[in-house]
Amino acid sequence: MKLKNPVLPGFNADPSIIRVADTYYIATSTFEWFPGVRIHTSKDLINWQLVAHPLSTVDLLDMRGNPASGGIWAPDLSYCDGTFWLVYTDTKITDGAFKDVTNYLTTAPSINGPWSAPIKLNGVGFDASLFHDDDGRKYLIQQTWDHREYRHPFNGITLTEFDLAAKRLLPETAKTIYQGTAVKLVEGPHIYKIADYYYLFAAQGGTLYTHEEVVARATSLNALAFETQPGQAFLTNFDTPYHEIQKQGHGSLVNTPGGEWYYASLCGRPWHHENESITDPRGWCTLGRETAIQKVEWDVHGWPHIIGGHGGLSEVDAPKDGIPTIADKRNQYNNFDDTQLDSNFNTLRVPFDKKMGNLNDEAPGHLRLYGQGSLENFFDLSLVARRWQDFNFNAETKVRFNPKTYQAMAGLTNYYNHQHYSWIFITWNELNGPVIEVAQNNRGQYTSFLKDDAIKIPDGCEYVWFRTKNRKQTYTYEYSFDGKSYITLPIILDAAILSDDYVNQTMGGFFTGAFVGLAAVDYSGYRTPADFDYFNYEALEDRDRT
Repeated sequence: MKLKNPVLPGFNADPSIIRVADTYYIATSTFEWFPGVRIHTSKDLINWQLVAHPLSTVDLLDMRGNPASGGIWAPDLSYCDGTFWLVYTDTKITDGAFKDVTNYLTTAPSINGPWSAPIKLNGVGFDASLFHDDDGRKYLIQQTWDHREYRHPFNGITLTEFDLAAKRLLPETAKTIYQGTAVKLVEGPHIYKIADYYYLFAAQGGTLYTHEEVVARATSLNALAFETQPGQAFLTNFDTPYHEIQKQGHGSLVNTPGGEWYYASLCGRPWHHENESITDPRGWCTLGRETAIQKVEWDVHGWPHIIGGHGGLSEVDAPKDGIPTIADKRNQYNNFDDTQLDSNFNTLRVPFDKKMGNLNDEAPGHLRLYGQGSLENFFDLSLVARRWQDFNFNAETKVRFNPKTYQAMAGLTNYYNHQHYSWIFITWNELNGPVIEVAQNNRGQYTSFLKDDAIKIPDGCEYVWFRTKNRKQTYTYEYSFDGKSYITLPIILDAAILSDDYVNQTMGGFFTGAFVGLAAVDYSGYRTPADFDYFNYEALEDRDRT
């Protein structure tokens, strides 16, 4: 059997993988999207199911006002003493000299909770993980941030002992255990005790095409005791530009019941416009940073190596003792007859609540969203969306909305962040009353495509259907007044604008990947409601893109 990379397609970055008995778990970053942290489970490493969102309350995670790509960075999941331990970082600043972060710890008896009240750990740096030594002592390992402009901001890996009885770190024990190599930007540390060594796995080079994973080891946890593995990086695609999998690094190690070893890391799958080089630019990752798994072997000197070379493989031998698992279906259809949002849906910064809207309540069989701030608002925003997980997909909805002002809008959006999105929506103008418009925000430059030619909605038309057709490099929008005959608008949008790589050209926060979803805006403050009758996301095979 083979596992095919990425095993978690679409935005699923910074994987922290563990095994408990015969079950594997992966926790991934969620950044400013709520609820915080996604946990998938598998018994074969091939097929994965989304089973938990641990940070599902504002008591555990308060991100109101967080910047784009702030919030949850690189959660660490571990299991010890019959308990699941989750360390997570809430990042409040992404650009500039400072990274204001707070690291927290929560625990649970089961992967489904209940998760304990968070313990505030520190703000020394992000990417914190918890190491449980075999003598019972516990340590926090983390990237260390240095704001001083005359020093490199990534100031090594710090280890600090955690006092379990007092439930706090002991700052007087803090020490730098590893400085990384000349590649710099050392982050994402995890420590493992294997035989006579402590092994430190850490990312370097930044989470771009220069990304890599290195390994160091020591016989103690003393300051600067760790020695880097000789030779090339443990895992990198910096020198494999023709590989479909890129950006590998930042991950964690796991073994199987039968003694095989695997490494889960983030990755990206870039595509190119026809007129672009495959090496410069390296490409556009519209699905964000995904999760890949590579198989690991150990040499006679006790150093780990990626099977197939440090660039990794697209298809990897699965564990011999894996237990068949049923994978989540990527297609999603919601008729909104339930009282809870589908687990694939996310909101920005805050949970879905009565201020944002309601489900199957005031409008039975509908998702009602109340118009709030614009799609650029960090505080009051009515947006429910899911990840792009496929290069080729269709998504559609049916909406009822009766605006009385151009300040009220509701429809279907493809969204990366507040400066990079587009949507098709119902609004109002002085010429025709309720109309359909398409707009795009590109690096903060908002453009309405139809303007005074916005499509008039016929009198007496209660619902409008919207559809987006995404075809890897480009996407379009369609509308219908009967749900049968769709009209494609002659607006072809470049999907690259919703990629990590494009956003990175102008912003420091470029970590999330693209989403598609439903939005309602009414910045006049009158909260005009929009009622969505259904949402459908349909993944398309490469052979079926019409």
